[in-house]
Amino acid sequence: MSSVLSGLKIAVLGGDARELVLIAELVNMGATVAVVGFPEEMVLPGAYCLNSIEEACREAEVVILPLPGTNAQGHIRAVYYEGALILTEKAIKSLAENAVIIIGSAQQYLKNWAKKFRYNLLEIIENDELAILNSIPTAEGAIQIAIAETKITLHKSKSCVIGLGRVGLTLARLLKALGSEVTVISREKAEIARAYEMGCQGESFASIGRVLSKTEIAFNTVPDQVLTQDVLAQAYPEIVIIDLANQPGGTDFEAADELGIKAILAPGLPGKVAPLTAGKILADVIPKIIMNTLEESCLNLFYRNKEVQGLYGNHGEG
Repeated sequence: MSSVLSGLKIAVLGGDARELVLIAELVNMGATVAVVGFPEEMVLPGAYCLNSIEEACREAEVVILPLPGTNAQGHIRAVYYEGALILTEKAIKSLAENAVIIIGSAQQYLKNWAKKFRYNLLEIIENDELAILNSIPTAEGAIQIAIAETKITLHKSKSCVIGLGRVGLTLARLLKALGSEVTVISREKAEIARAYEMGCQGESFASIGRVLSKTEIAFNTVPDQVLTQDVLAQAYPEIVIIDLANQPGGTDFEAADELGIKAILAPGLPGKVAPLTAGKILADVIPKIIMNTLEESCLNLFYRNKEVQGLYGNHGEG
């Protein structure tokens, strides 16, 4: 067993099969891991399964929440937990001094609590290493949905990828490799140029209605509502839309339903289609984030102490 995280108390709150792989790695690295939201028989021996978030958080130096985060009321996503897991101010207040809270994307209430109690809140959804690696199971999952929900092959299909970020880039490449005729829609001229370099068509958002009128499968990665009622009204009637953005997605689903368009919201695909691979990604990236953050905190404390010594003088010298 590695002792890299020896003596560190970590609370893992909720999640899915990905977190089980992460928990095992944290235990293997020597951490004391308190877990809430999983049946005891699912968790590797060495971690402590608890029923109370408050108990798990008490004096914890690191708290890990699922990448999808919580809703505005504090409900934590926990697919194996029958009840409701709710993050409270009381639980957060009980963390160890200078604790680190790791989450995909935080609601405003959690940001306020972290500031109030002077904790280090890390939102890692935009972490390049994590996002790029997660784009692989996301893209494969999106293609799996496309195959299941359409009556055509991806080969020679007319597809569209909206947004050429980390997920969009991986997805466009994979679709192109499968023989689809891919059009990328982006606000960025550089991304449109990249689409051209990849052998795809590149268009601005000004052309989105025209593009969708000829598209059989559209994949949206943009979290803003870009597929509005006006845009959807111009779409090819048999189009299938797969929205990969975080809830509530970038599609007007009510308008799509009224227009008879099949639109599927599919966030969090890594944990659904490839939980073992996605879990290994978390197990590789999150411990490094913890170690780097703690190392940085120690350095900051060291330099603050040096500044205080310089301010008041070194009374140990004659």
